[in-house]
This record gives sequence, C-alpha cells and structure tokens, in this order.
Amino acid sequence: MAKSKSTQKPVEELTYEEALAELESVVDTLESEQNPLEDSMKLYERGQALVARCGELLEAAQLKVQKLAGESAAPFEEELE
Repeated sequence: MAKSKSTQKPVEELTYEEALAELESVVDTLESEQNPLEDSMKLYERGQALVARCGELLEAAQLKVQKLAGESAAPFEEELE
C-alpha cells in the first residue's frame, strides 16, 4: 500500500519524478488491493493532487523551454494520423 499519511511529503514539495512514482503506486494499490472505501477515497484524493502537481511541473518546464528557446521553438503539437 502507499505510504502512510504521516510519512508522506506534502504534494507541493514533490519533484516531478517523486510525484509520478507515488501516483503510479497509488494506481497500483487501487487496482490490486481490496481497501475499505474510506481508504480508497483518500488514495484517490491523493492521486488527484499528484496529477495536478505533475501537470503544474510539466507546464512550468514547457514555459521555461519556450523562454530559453525564444521564438525558434516550435509549439508542442499532437501528430494526427
């Protein structure tokens, strides 16, 4: 199971790698273990916070890359197949 709340770092202090690893652990726990509903809800809430943290960090990294590259950087686009 994921770390107990007392040993968890606040989400806003996690690096991208730490947040992603913990999110993967939360997903694995929710998928593989039978938890009481209350525990599952807490895990789900933590997972949502981790998703938001990862998104914030990725957005900040993208803005930094765009700033460093100036106008020479091509925008990120999805390839259409």
